[in-house]
Amino acid sequence: MFSGAQISLYPMTDDFVGVIMSALSALDPYRARLRIETDDVSTLLVGPPEILFPAMRDLFAAGARSGVHCTLSAAISRGCPGEPDDAICRSEHFSGPMPPMIERQQAAHAAVAKAPLTDVFSVAQFSLYVMGQGNHMDEIYGCIDFLKNSGTFEKSKHFCTKLNGDAGALFAVLEQAFCRFGPPEGHVTIDLTVSANSPSAR
Repeated sequence: MFSGAQISLYPMTDDFVGVIMSALSALDPYRARLRIETDDVSTLLVGPPEILFPAMRDLFAAGARSGVHCTLSAAISRGCPGEPDDAICRSEHFSGPMPPMIERQQAAHAAVAKAPLTDVFSVAQFSLYVMGQGNHMDEIYGCIDFLKNSGTFEKSKHFCTKLNGDAGALFAVLEQAFCRFGPPEGHVTIDLTVSANSPSAR
């Protein structure tokens, strides 16, 4: 299995470099479990989802706590057939056969209930793609049912779903959507934008 994310953090301020550099320290507790590569477009995080999503959460929350409008954009993928298996990505999420949908939804809700509180109110929109499966829409509809009962669902939009709530809950929901829907060894991707402190009216 190979899992990871290409992420970019965008603080809307003249001091964007300072905000980004300060926020990067939030990744320090995760560095031993992630492979991190940065270029002039994005930062690649490679590792298991149970490390990947908390790392993204803490990076985003650190940027948002600056008080400026801050967004995080991420392309998240697991099981891509074009990527080699990587031992650093070994995850508790992808062992054993795929349980029935209702059991996966229940497990997802239980995990979200344990999400830490960050005190960073955020909004997100994302799209889930279950690749190469004839029943991919069953998986997506199952995920949508989970989202609507997750406590973070705001509304369906064209091509995506909008969520809102504490960043801890949002990233927990996103992790569960990524891991619980689609075969354990299947190719699943998420296209994600998260925002905090936006001056735009909700």
